[in-house]
Amino acid sequence: MTLNGKRIGFGLTGSHHTFEHIFPKIEELISLDAEVVAFATETVQYTDTKHGKASDHIERLEEITGHPVIRTIPEAEPFGPNRPLDVMVVAPLTGNSMSKFAHAHTDNSVLMAAKSTLRNNHPVVLGMTTNDALGLNAANLATLLNSKNIYFIPFGQDNPFKKPNSLSSKLDFLIPAVEEALKGKQLQPIIVPYQE
Repeated sequence: MTLNGKRIGFGLTGSHHTFEHIFPKIEELISLDAEVVAFATETVQYTDTKHGKASDHIERLEEITGHPVIRTIPEAEPFGPNRPLDVMVVAPLTGNSMSKFAHAHTDNSVLMAAKSTLRNNHPVVLGMTTNDALGLNAANLATLLNSKNIYFIPFGQDNPFKKPNSLSSKLDFLIPAVEEALKGKQLQPIIVPYQE
């Protein structure tokens, strides 16, 4: 499948250490002639960390995509009925956002875009990185795994001995996962060995 001409929403939530791996994937999608529109939670927009300044992350997203980052629920809402996306990617997906999404709690632009995409019967692809996917969030993961039009970038335990409840998506599989989701299929295997 080609991604040429596909309109891809790309939502970032607050797993800041992942951004350095995410930005090249967005560039790769664009190199495949996809249009990418970025969405960011408030944490991404306003929280400076040791992994960089929030304003720098937003500026880089806008430079890469050539579009303003969608920051608010009102800005995201038209991507449902009026400007539908072919697919919505949320990566990184934190445990907090996973919990909200599994319970239909829509309080930011990323979750609004994901909800709008599902409303249009288009796929949402999740790339999680959370320390509690096999702990308190396991029930939410199970809910999303069994939900229509929701697909996952294959994931594994990123540090099984020091963080046994932690799961992270293997971003090497992001583009193949998007391609399969556009066909209505989950990229397999969904559970993969994870090594940095």
